[in-house]
Amino acid sequence: MILEPHDFWQTLFAPGSFPVAGVTHRGFYPATLPDGRQILLPIRVLPGDGGQAVASLIVNQASFAVLDALADGMVSLWREARPEVVIGVPTLGLPLAEGVARRLGHSRVVALGTSRKFWYDPALSEPLKSITTPGGGKDIYLDPRMLPLLSGKRVLLVDDVVSSGSSLAAVLRLLEKAGIEPVGIAVAMEQGTRWQQQIPGADRIRGVFRTPILEADADGFRDPGDRA
Repeated sequence: MILEPHDFWQTLFAPGSFPVAGVTHRGFYPATLPDGRQILLPIRVLPGDGGQAVASLIVNQASFAVLDALADGMVSLWREARPEVVIGVPTLGLPLAEGVARRLGHSRVVALGTSRKFWYDPALSEPLKSITTPGGGKDIYLDPRMLPLLSGKRVLLVDDVVSSGSSLAAVLRLLEKAGIEPVGIAVAMEQGTRWQQQIPGADRIRGVFRTPILEADADGFRDPGDRA
């Protein structure tokens, strides 16, 4: 199957449309939702020797149908925790956070930011880096005006992907500075397992679906845990 770059993240395919186990993946990886439906994610080769790659999810380029499916999945994972406020992590966690908050009956989200406003408190910031932006160079901020909305509340943190865990760990350090400990962390995709070494209490994180860190073979990329 040949896909154009703009074709990814647009379609929810029927369960079993694409094989996942025991195959070499070329160009795309089929992620499987809890109900069996599949989303095709482009394979991105990581910097270095070309031996590893990840399945990429860019939710602000996704169709509304895919966004809805991901937000539905997040809410199903966390509704019983009774979150009172949803915090969205920029940039790609924000559209998901809005969808989750709406489904929970909330009137708004609290959005973190990576652009410093003059009224921000430098003490409520943390440096950021991630697997796709290893050089870092950005800080993440919590607007101090939002603190009254969060104090004493059951907070659900929403992001798009957890991979190395570095950026999410920075967000948790930021919230700790403000005296906030989320009741849970909802992500669309758990990418690999390296993040589990970076984040205290990693069992608080629940993803709608999981993808591996892929390893190159002669014809494409394979799940290193799948040698069928």
